[in-house]
Amino acid sequence: MQNITSKAGLKDAIMVLEDEQAVAGLILKEQFYVTYNSFKPVNLIRSTLKDFTSAPNLVDNLLGISTGLATGYISKKLIIGGSGNILRKIIGSLFQLGVTTLLAKNPDAIKSVGHVIHKYINRSKERLSEDHGK
Repeated sequence: MQNITSKAGLKDAIMVLEDEQAVAGLILKEQFYVTYNSFKPVNLIRSTLKDFTSAPNLVDNLLGISTGLATGYISKKLIIGGSGNILRKIIGSLFQLGVTTLLAKNPDAIKSVGHVIHKYINRSKERLSEDHGK
């Protein structure tokens, strides 16, 4: 900044600084408004859902988790059966937790097993169609 030597120069410098302060105040108010709105619960949920849906491999993650949950539930029902035994229920719940966790953490293994089963079913269908064609 230059040295101010006259009264008019001082007034001009004060006006420039006041204008800069007004602009900085407006920018600060606008930033406060943006920050305030981003912390509203609706906006937090909206941004979380946007991040979740834009995440890569969303379908794979959901498939792995849902398959793990379903398989865990079915395995628990197979272990417990119709039994009312408390020990069997505890063991079934622990087994369900283990199966669910294992399958949710290894979705690639689920895919490969699914592909093998799919190929086996297709081969069986082809053999049946060949046998019926003869």
